[in-house]
Amino acid sequence: MSFDLQANYEPRGDQTQAIEKLTRSIIHGNCHQTLLGVTGSGKTFTAANIIQNINRPTLIISHNKTLAAQLYSEFKQFFPNNAVEYFVSYFDYYQPEAYIPRSDTYIEKDSSINEEIERLRLSTTSSLMTRRDVIVVASVSCIYGLASPEDFLQMLFTIKKGTIINREELLRRMVEMLYERNEIEFSRGRFRVRGDVVEVHPAHNEEKAIRIEFFGDEIERISLFDPLSGRAEGELTHFTLFPAKQFVTPQNKLQQAIITIKAELKERLSWFEENGKYLEAQRLKMRTDYDLEMMQEMGYCNGIENYSRHLTGRTTGTSPYTLMDFLPKDAVIMIDESHATLPQISGMYAGDRARKMTLVEYGFRLPSALDNRPLSFSEFMKIEKQKLYISATPSKFEICNSFVGNMGFLEESEITPHKASLIKPNPSEEKLDIRADKTPLIVEQIIRPTGLLDPRILIRPLQGQIDETIELCRTRIEHGERILITTLTKRTAEDLSDYLKEVGLKVTYLHSDVDTIERVEILRSLRAGECDIVVGINLLREGLDLPEVSLVCILDADKEGFLRSKTSLIQTAGRAARHIHGEVVLFADTITESIRALLEVTEYRRGRQLEYNKKNNITPKSVERPIQKSLRVVLQNDPNTLINEAPHDRAAFIQELKNEMGIASSKMEYERAALLRDQIKELQSVKNHSSPLLKSKQQKKSKR
Repeated sequence: MSFDLQANYEPRGDQTQAIEKLTRSIIHGNCHQTLLGVTGSGKTFTAANIIQNINRPTLIISHNKTLAAQLYSEFKQFFPNNAVEYFVSYFDYYQPEAYIPRSDTYIEKDSSINEEIERLRLSTTSSLMTRRDVIVVASVSCIYGLASPEDFLQMLFTIKKGTIINREELLRRMVEMLYERNEIEFSRGRFRVRGDVVEVHPAHNEEKAIRIEFFGDEIERISLFDPLSGRAEGELTHFTLFPAKQFVTPQNKLQQAIITIKAELKERLSWFEENGKYLEAQRLKMRTDYDLEMMQEMGYCNGIENYSRHLTGRTTGTSPYTLMDFLPKDAVIMIDESHATLPQISGMYAGDRARKMTLVEYGFRLPSALDNRPLSFSEFMKIEKQKLYISATPSKFEICNSFVGNMGFLEESEITPHKASLIKPNPSEEKLDIRADKTPLIVEQIIRPTGLLDPRILIRPLQGQIDETIELCRTRIEHGERILITTLTKRTAEDLSDYLKEVGLKVTYLHSDVDTIERVEILRSLRAGECDIVVGINLLREGLDLPEVSLVCILDADKEGFLRSKTSLIQTAGRAARHIHGEVVLFADTITESIRALLEVTEYRRGRQLEYNKKNNITPKSVERPIQKSLRVVLQNDPNTLINEAPHDRAAFIQELKNEMGIASSKMEYERAALLRDQIKELQSVKNHSSPLLKSKQQKKSKR
C-alpha cells in the first residue's frame, strides 16, 4: 500500500520548497539532511508530505513520551488508512536493578508495566513484519535491545482453514510463543480450550480474538469474535499469530543458550574463587541457577533480557538487536527536535554500562549482561538508514553531517572550526549545493503560513529586572495575554512566584520537581486563564504549544551557559512566536555571543517573513487552538471523606478509577491515564485513615 496523506489544506509558505528539496535529497540517496524549521512553520505537515512522496517505511524519534504522543496523534490524523504505530517505553514506573557497594545496598528491579503500551509495541513489530505502509513514532527507547527479528519471524504461526494439525500441537506452539492458558480470565496474550474449540486473544490486538474450531485433527473454521460479548464477527481463511512478548526464542536456540550460559557461569565462578571472592561466587550461582530453571520449565524468566547475548547467539561486544533491525532496508529515520534527541541518545550507553559493571563485579549478573544495553551513539549513527534531522535550532553536529552526504558521519571531535563556520542564519545556495548532484542537504523553513513573525527582542538592564517584569506582566494581563518568565534556579523560580503572588498576580512555578501530570495541568490552566504567569527554568522550551503567550521574560540573560546558550535562548523565545504581539525581553548588562546569535537569527527570520507577507498580501493572525479539558478527575466526594470511607467502598471506587484508566489508555489519552493511575496508587496506599500524598501536601503547606 502507498501512503495516503489526508489533510484539508495544502503546503504553504516555505513548506512547498522544503518538501520538494528534501524529497529529492532522500530519493537521491543522501545519508544526512536537515530541516531547519522555525516554531509554528508546520514541520510535522512537511514531514508527512515527505513520507507520502518517498513512499517508504519511516521511524520518527522524539526525545520524550509527551511529544511522541503528540506526534503519534497528528500522524494518525494525516494517515488514517495506513499503519501509524507508537513505540515508547512500556514502564509506568521503572526502578533499574542496581548495587551500591559503599552501603552494601542491593536495589532489586521494580517496574509497573503499562499493558496498553506493551500491546502497541507488539503491534509495531508485527506491522513492520507484515506491511510496508508503516510510520513508527518512537521515543529513544527504540535504541534498547529487543529479540532478534529472525527469531521473531520464525516464531510467527500462520493458522489456515483446512490444515491438518493436532490440537495439542497447536496448544504447544502457542505456549512456545509465550501465550498463557487461562480458562477464567480471557485477556490479551492468553488462550482457552473448550472441547474442540480453541480461543486465543492475540497479544497485539485489544479488540478482537480468534476462535479456532476442530473436526478431528482438521481446522474446520476460523472466526473473528468480540472477546467481551463472544459474538462472532466474520470468518477467516487464515490468520497469523504473533508472539505474546518481544523477547521470544525458538526452542532449539533456548536449549543452546542454556548450555552457553552454564559455560559462562562455570568460567565466572572459577574466576571469583581464584580471586577469593566466595560471597560473590555464591551470589551469582544462586541467581543464575534459578533463572536457568525458570527458562527450562517456563521458557521465560524475570530479567531474561540480561541473557540476550546467549539467546540471540551474538558474540561478546556486538550491537544488540533493536527496533532498527525490524525496519526494512530502505526505511528512513526522522529525528524530531534533533538538538535535544541526539544528545539523549548519546548519553544512554555510558550510564547503562556504569550501573551494570557494578552488578557484574559483585556477582549479581554474568558479564554477558553488559551486552543487554542500548546502542552506543556511534552504533546508532552507523545504522545504514537515511536520516532527516528536524529542529528549529540544529546543532553543529547535524549541520556539518548534512554536508558530508554519503561519506559516513562526522564525530563531534571531527567538527573543525572551518566546518562549523558553514553554519549561518542564511546559508547560501552555493554552500548548500556542494555535493556533485547539486542536491541541497540543509533546507530552511522560515515562513509561517499564518504570517506570524518571530517575536521582537528587547534588551533591558539587570538592575530593577523584577520591578520591570511586574509592570510588563500587568500590561499584558490587562489585554488578556499570558506570560512566561525563566530563571536560572528552582529556588529563584519558587521565590519569584511567591513574590509575584504577594503583589496580586495569578502566578505559579514549573520545574523538574513538579510531577509530570501536574506540569500538564499547570500549562492547561495558563491557557485557560486560571493563572496568567508561569515561572520556570528550562521546561519552557521545545514542544510547548501555548498560543496565548505573548511575552517571554528571560531573567539574567547574560549568564552564559546551558540555560542561556544560543539554542536555549532561541527555543525559549519561540514560545512567544504563536501570538501576534509576541515579544521577548532579555534582562542583561552585556551582549553575549548567544544573545548576539539570537538577535541575528531573529532579524533574518523577521525580514524573510515580512517580505513574504507583503508579497502575498497576508495579515498575520495569532494561532488559535482549543484548550484541552482538565486532566484532573472531578471527585464528587471530598478527598478526606473518601479516605475515611469503609474499605469495601474504597475498593469499589478504585475499581471505577481503573475502568476509567483503561478507557483513557485505549483512547491514547496517556496523560489522563497516568493521573488516574497516581490517584489509584494514593487510595491503595491508605492505611490507618491517612494518605501519604495528603500528608506530604500538608507538610509543604506548613513549611510555607
